[in-house]
Amino acid sequence: MYGTGLRTLSLATAAALTAAFALVFFYAPLDADQGFVQKIFYVHVPLAIVALGGFVAGGVMAIAHLRTGDRRWDLRSYVAIHLSLILGLGVLATGAIWAKASWGHWWVWDEPTLVSFLIVFLLYATYQPLRFSIEDPERQARYASVFAITAGAFVPLNFLAVRLAQSLTHPRVLSATGGSMPGSMRFTFLVSLAAMVLLFVTLWKYELASKHAREQLRSLRRTLAAQGV
Repeated sequence: MYGTGLRTLSLATAAALTAAFALVFFYAPLDADQGFVQKIFYVHVPLAIVALGGFVAGGVMAIAHLRTGDRRWDLRSYVAIHLSLILGLGVLATGAIWAKASWGHWWVWDEPTLVSFLIVFLLYATYQPLRFSIEDPERQARYASVFAITAGAFVPLNFLAVRLAQSLTHPRVLSATGGSMPGSMRFTFLVSLAAMVLLFVTLWKYELASKHAREQLRSLRRTLAAQGV
């Protein structure tokens, strides 16, 4: 079920990532102030957007689970949040590298965007410990869904922090006027963002297919054990 179209999706993701990196290194111009190190922007910002989007998607899937009682929605929500946490680590790592190269510090506590993302990340870091501290599968899925929905409400605060921040450290790439980037940078950024979205969806489907196959194998083993085979 989850493996349908994975080959095509994987090829599209590989092509998009290749195109994105080609544009980053050979098409997008060097930043006048930061030079080559600014190119990490094309990884850092798409990672952040997709990670936050994954958290929101996990909340939406959790709502579907509570409304329908279908455990498949819980699994989809869990995988989305799990992958978003991994991408979140990438956001913090690339952000720290960029900050050190640009500001001379690994972290700046008075930058609202950085701090708000860290708060969201730490909030979701408690998701798995909470989930797996509950042994009963039904209660586990239900409590995890409630957490995912509640935490998902905090995610828009990160985008709001970017809009309200007085600091100009982070460029406004999603503004109505298109931001302050020239056309070549904006195009490269959009391709990089599309590639990151495809990567997330591909990994999401791969993990779902793996977990579904593992559950089917366990079910088969239980059936064979019950039959004394």
